Amino acid sequence: MRDRPDDFDEELLRPALNDWGIEAATLDYAPVGFGDFHWIATGAGGRRWFVTVADVRRQSYDGLRLAMETAAALREEAGLAFVVAPLRAADGSTLRRLDRHRYAMSVFPYERGTGGDFGDELPPAERGRVIDLLAELHATPPPLSTPDRPVALTGRAGLEQALGDPVLPWLGGPYSEPAQDLIARHAGMLRRRLAEFDRLAARPGEPVLTHGEPHPGNLLRAGERRLLIDWDTVGMAARERDLWLVARDEDDLARYTKATGRAVDRELLGLYRLRWALNDVAEFVEWFRSPHGRTADAEQSWEALTGTLEQLAR
Repeated sequence: MRDRPDDFDEELLRPALNDWGIEAATLDYAPVGFGDFHWIATGAGGRRWFVTVADVRRQSYDGLRLAMETAAALREEAGLAFVVAPLRAADGSTLRRLDRHRYAMSVFPYERGTGGDFGDELPPAERGRVIDLLAELHATPPPLSTPDRPVALTGRAGLEQALGDPVLPWLGGPYSEPAQDLIARHAGMLRRRLAEFDRLAARPGEPVLTHGEPHPGNLLRAGERRLLIDWDTVGMAARERDLWLVARDEDDLARYTKATGRAVDRELLGLYRLRWALNDVAEFVEWFRSPHGRTADAEQSWEALTGTLEQLAR
């Protein structure tokens, strides 16, 4: 996130880092990603760690704990070198509560590399390398901690409520009224897209171990190494949950099939592409119906909402 959480005491991080044996000389906020908050902790000797603070009202603490445990097991036990996994604290845990209800922290190794952004177009050779990583991941036996990732839309109830009650005003902040008007203008299209989603979701596909968000924003290029970060959504689902974000042509699909012996279902690619867009709309609706200000994150959310609706309307 670009904006720091305004209700979070950064000094909570220092004593929590002691559980990992880390005495931070400096803590620098890192305005990267979208959803979680990040800091770079630097020790007295110059060693650095990447610290992630998650709002566990968005994803349950137990659900996030299972995801972190799964990522750690993939690195430690399955030997997947491309997994940037959380480090274990002295008690063996990968996630630590920072307060009673809202925030939890994980600590990661600081990896030097070049990252990308969601929406970047990778060249064919780079896509091939990511497809090879996904083929290896999908063939890996899932750790016991691996959560299921149902195809259902996580924010559907809130989106349908917004579509069903277009009159009651949204009062969360400066983007509430324009967002409500925008959703009202696209209400018919959104209902048709929800019906299309239901039709496609009737056959969810064979579950394998998936990353969930292997887009360029979660890919680090470190020399010849390629690393996948952000394992919050790791879980069992159809292989197409990952592939729609990477594959762009028949050569990509053929490469995956050659590596795995499994054909790619094009309807399921469409299902997960549609699911991503509808989940984004639902998340932004929740954002703009809730208290917010005119911040960099709110502006980014507004631009993403308008762009996603334009994409869905095509």
